Amino acid sequence: MAEPEPIRLRTLFLSDLHLGTTGCQARLLLEFLRRYEADTIFLVGDIVDGWRLKSGWYWPQEQNDVVQKLLRKVRKGARLIYIPGNHDEFLRDYLGLNFGSIEIAERAIHRGADGRDYLVMHGDEFDVVVAHARWLAHLGDWAYEFALWSNRILNHARRRLGLPYWSLSAWAKLKVKNAVSYIGNFETFLAAEARTHGAAGVICGHIHHAADREIEGIRYMNCGDWVESCTALAESYDGTFRIIRFVDDLRAEEAPKAVPMPAPVSRAA
Repeated sequence: MAEPEPIRLRTLFLSDLHLGTTGCQARLLLEFLRRYEADTIFLVGDIVDGWRLKSGWYWPQEQNDVVQKLLRKVRKGARLIYIPGNHDEFLRDYLGLNFGSIEIAERAIHRGADGRDYLVMHGDEFDVVVAHARWLAHLGDWAYEFALWSNRILNHARRRLGLPYWSLSAWAKLKVKNAVSYIGNFETFLAAEARTHGAAGVICGHIHHAADREIEGIRYMNCGDWVESCTALAESYDGTFRIIRFVDDLRAEEAPKAVPMPAPVSRAA
């Protein structure tokens, strides 16, 4: 049976893949990239996790396949813009350069099909922890990695008990960010930054939490991540933006379709 044709998009936004870590959902990401094609692909930071690779090399074949799949899309004509984040900040030394048709940029203005401009950035420069207390950011990164490891054990037990998936690591990260008075201001600051550029919205990553909402007249969109949520932001040719929640889509495909019950047969008295 032939595979279905991939879904074509005008623009695809991906962030926080964290290639180089055990938490990267490379298998799901590779399947996602098989199902979607886009004229333009934005990699919105933390694609490669340089922090983790410094402490120990981890690069399995699945993650290499993700890179090869993205490069294949470029060879087929897709435009690819890579905006480094804090975990792949080493690429900020190469801003403005092209590597095999891959553009490296600190930020970008994306002109949507709706004629509006959208500021595209990773967002880490508005993270008070990353900007002013890097040691705490690294400590939080190690704690998050430990939470991911614990999460796998916890959810293995939950599955055996028939309980649904629950993300300990996502809960922990949100609590840490709240503890430093961060997450509440992050979205507001990015919306304000978009306004200073005359943009109608902002597209970012960094906090591993997909979102699409309006903040004081500015549309705030976050791609999410490919460690837990497995989400992406897509723009269709009609200018519609939407968050793709890939795991939810797969679950919907696998769910047994309800079989309609036959209508009761009336019997004459």
